[in-house]
Amino acid sequence: MPLFTRLHVALSTHLAELRDESDRGDSPVPTAIIIGGLAVLAAAITVLATSRANLWMNSIPTP
Repeated sequence: MPLFTRLHVALSTHLAELRDESDRGDSPVPTAIIIGGLAVLAAAITVLATSRANLWMNSIPTP
């Protein structure tokens, strides 16, 4: 039974500390902008790699 009491006290203390903290980090808007930028960059790299691969495959002479 002391284990459950200790866990309850630890959890209650941790939740109280979380409630007292008003600074919870940045808003999600900058994170969303960064993720959107990374997605656009990944799409551009994919298009570039595909176009280069197609050019390379088209340059191979057919038998």
